[in-house]
Amino acid sequence: MSRPGPRNLITDVDGIAIGNAADEGACTGVTVVLPQDGAVAAADVRGGGPGTREIDLLDPSCLVERIDGICLSGGSVHGLGAGDAVVGWLHEQHQGFALGAWSLPIVPGAIIFDLGLGGTENRGRYPGYGDLARVACETAGEAFPLGNIGAGMGARAGRLKGGLGSASVVSGDGLQVAALAVANPVGSTVMPGCGTLWAWALERNGEMGRQKPPGPIAALDEDLPVEARIGGNTTLAVVATNATLDKAQAQRIAMMAHDGMARAIRPLHTPFDGDTVFALSTTRMALPEPSAMSIARIGAIAADCLARAIGRAVFAAEPLGDAPSYRQSYPDAFADGAKTG
Repeated sequence: MSRPGPRNLITDVDGIAIGNAADEGACTGVTVVLPQDGAVAAADVRGGGPGTREIDLLDPSCLVERIDGICLSGGSVHGLGAGDAVVGWLHEQHQGFALGAWSLPIVPGAIIFDLGLGGTENRGRYPGYGDLARVACETAGEAFPLGNIGAGMGARAGRLKGGLGSASVVSGDGLQVAALAVANPVGSTVMPGCGTLWAWALERNGEMGRQKPPGPIAALDEDLPVEARIGGNTTLAVVATNATLDKAQAQRIAMMAHDGMARAIRPLHTPFDGDTVFALSTTRMALPEPSAMSIARIGAIAADCLARAIGRAVFAAEPLGDAPSYRQSYPDAFADGAKTG
């Protein structure tokens, strides 16, 4: 028997903390994932316009086995500098890869394009992404809100407001699997013509407002924004488990988790997106035997958690700038519309 964890967040995986910080005026922000004592990590990049840091070292053939944090940021290329601040903060905490007398924090990361949602009065303003990252590190914990928060502050999901989402599953045998998503795709998270979220069938315990079954679905391309630009979108995700994985196994989980994006967003992995999935293992539970079957199980759960996290991100998001919210736009598509619309 499996069910959402007590928080239904990625922090239901023991040893994971999340920090968020945002510049509300510039409509952008940073989300930091901090695994206590580090974590085995891998990544899989499939979008056509990615922006990343420290991705190559996650390859199973490379030396470093564990990472100390993951930094997800808005700001496009400007946001990549947020990872430097996370490195500095972890250095001050004496965390990192030991090399002689040196401590070298390993912090992979990725960015979304969220420039412009703040409107013309904030055009050209340069938020301090490093400052935001340090605030995120200092305030990291187990509880955090969804929607317009952290790296999801300025996110869009097609024509709608996107955001930060998360979901988890805890099994009776002690296995913990969860996902965190920054939903900012060029594709739509909503079935065209009916308003139901693509992720509706995976909903647990009314986490997306108790989605109504979809009606007739219109042509797929009708809901794509015409203003899409190369590198102008991207969905980022972190999936995590307490099961002990090596880097190759974690990479397989990251690859399988991309299926969760495909269940929640259409079309996906376009030339306009930089879709990236990180997979983390906190190595707190022995991997059940046979290992190959366990990897298949964890990957399948991670994919479903990621689809749910994307759905929750869009459902929780509030309208911002010229981006309307899902709840505002489709109040009849979910049973709790009268309460949350």
